[in-house]
Amino acid sequence: MQIPFFRPTVNSTQRKLVNEVLEAEIDDEKRVTILEEAFVDMTQAPYAVATNNATSAMHLALCALQIKRGDKVLCSVNAFPSVPEVVRHFDAEPVFIDIDRDDFNIDLNALERYLEEHNSKKLKAVIVSHIAGQTTHLERLYKIAQIYDIKIIEDASEAMGATYHGQPIGSTGADVVIFSFSPHLKDTHANGGVMVCHSEEIYERALLLRDHAIPAPNTMDDERLEYIYDVVDIGCKYTMSELDAAFCLGALENIQSSIERHQEIANRYKKRLEGVKHIALPMAHSDEHIYFNYIVKIDKNRDSFARDLKAKGVSTGLHYIPLHLLTYYKNKYELRVNSYPVALQTYQQVLSLPIFEEMTDKEVDYICDTIIELAKHRV
Repeated sequence: MQIPFFRPTVNSTQRKLVNEVLEAEIDDEKRVTILEEAFVDMTQAPYAVATNNATSAMHLALCALQIKRGDKVLCSVNAFPSVPEVVRHFDAEPVFIDIDRDDFNIDLNALERYLEEHNSKKLKAVIVSHIAGQTTHLERLYKIAQIYDIKIIEDASEAMGATYHGQPIGSTGADVVIFSFSPHLKDTHANGGVMVCHSEEIYERALLLRDHAIPAPNTMDDERLEYIYDVVDIGCKYTMSELDAAFCLGALENIQSSIERHQEIANRYKKRLEGVKHIALPMAHSDEHIYFNYIVKIDKNRDSFARDLKAKGVSTGLHYIPLHLLTYYKNKYELRVNSYPVALQTYQQVLSLPIFEEMTDKEVDYICDTIIELAKHRV
């Protein structure tokens, strides 16, 4: 049996909405606007801006927060490269923080220690990634941010549709929250990102910069000429296409059933693999973990184990290589390998197993049978 790490889903709603765009008149109702309204409804945030991908959304967020040269933005050392990448585009400095050993999210103790020891006006924000669909402890994060007067950007690329203490991610108190329709390290049929916020000022700024800083036309002016435009700042081309919006809207409408299927698969993994030697299963703070990824720990020789799985037809992933080990950041900031000991040890052990909406129970059982058999022969 051959099981990919990820198999994208195309549901009937997505096919229908994409076909409607292809057959529609150019002036028909905009799917991008409908998608933004759907995010306002889902997250209970008053403002949403759709973009061509989540990296663009995060860049717009930092633009709106007026990050500039010399500023510092904190983030977990265990994050997708897009996180520090957008910070560097401002010639600002990403400051890496070690991770929690259990959930792989940013270590809030380490974050607070850094802020206590390096409190500075240059510290502007913290970007917090919700790894694998498990949110970090948000109440404490918000208290820390309030004490040290820093902005919070939640990277919810792996937490779309998740809740925290019953409240949807996007409504719990961050300055900006970023969502993604393009899963990290997975190939999909469409791209898209959305930022949500509670500040009209941040929203208006992001909306302006999304399309070359060309102000929206005054639709109340009956005598206006459509070809007249102006540019009032340095913007970007981060607009989402109508086709991508249609595809993403179809995915969003299916988000709860997708989460439920991921949780079913995670429970099946747990039932079959709990107690298997050499394998440590993910720890969940609560039943709100959506298991966007299913990350296990292999006690030793992780790469050898992954190769054995691959030989049996099972593809795996890795979330993530710590940022301080990547050539650019290692050289730019002269970072030492042992500077982030928890992330380093975790990186040497973690392995992401396949988990996706259309994955069958038969495929899950095959993976479990293969792991159980391989584990018997490991020393």
